[in-house]
Amino acid sequence: MKLAKADKHPAWCPGCGNYPILETLQEILDEEFTERNNLVLVSGIGQAAKLPHYVKANVFNGLHGRALPVATGIKLANHELEVIVTSGDGDMYGEGGNHFVHAIRRNIGVKAIVHDNQVYGLTKGQASPTSVWGFETGIQIHGVKTLPFNPIALAIIEDCSLVARSFSGNKEHLRAMLKAVLEHKDGFALLDVLQPCVSFNHVNTFKWYKDRVKPLDESYDPGDLTAALQIALGDGDEIPIGIIYRGKRKSYELYAEALENGPLVKNYGKK
Repeated sequence: MKLAKADKHPAWCPGCGNYPILETLQEILDEEFTERNNLVLVSGIGQAAKLPHYVKANVFNGLHGRALPVATGIKLANHELEVIVTSGDGDMYGEGGNHFVHAIRRNIGVKAIVHDNQVYGLTKGQASPTSVWGFETGIQIHGVKTLPFNPIALAIIEDCSLVARSFSGNKEHLRAMLKAVLEHKDGFALLDVLQPCVSFNHVNTFKWYKDRVKPLDESYDPGDLTAALQIALGDGDEIPIGIIYRGKRKSYELYAEALENGPLVKNYGKK
């Protein structure tokens, strides 16, 4: 029996690349998370951050760029919970960039799903950290003059335990990557989802991505850090998608002495 979905209609533009992410995540949760009491969705501010409002689960909607500190606190208070962060490229890589770096460094057992549309959609089209050089907006009228942030490369350099990329226009691939992230048990997992904004980004469109994204070959070894970095730093016409890197570190919770006797919430008040 499937659990009922949240009864709110998504406040996204028709055709938004967020819809396939929500739909695919809902399908997986309906299949594999029949007990939603152990599931927590955390978000900050932005279009992507609205996703938890449309899912039946425990939800914490916090400040812009501050989803990861909250998710870290929740995971440490009760590491038996499944904690998922849904965020956009501005929320995660801009306002939350410092928290992104240190969550990976700690290797906290949280899953981060980033809706990467290379623009600020909620605030009407400013350039985001992942906007490409020359991208013109109503604010950047002469084009972006800063290099785009590379979350995949940074995550690999920091030895993130799972680094993956997908495209919301390829639902089969997106489903496989979401399942891989949700099933991951050894620390921080990043899924960067290329998600077109149909209203404010008329460069990185569904067609633009479909002409460029290419799933990694089955022979590819995600345990090879050098090969993973080469993919992350590639600047060709192809955009590889798939599990790009798997680290070997264990989750932070396994090293925290305070958690040796089980979740903090179950030991509160005990001597």
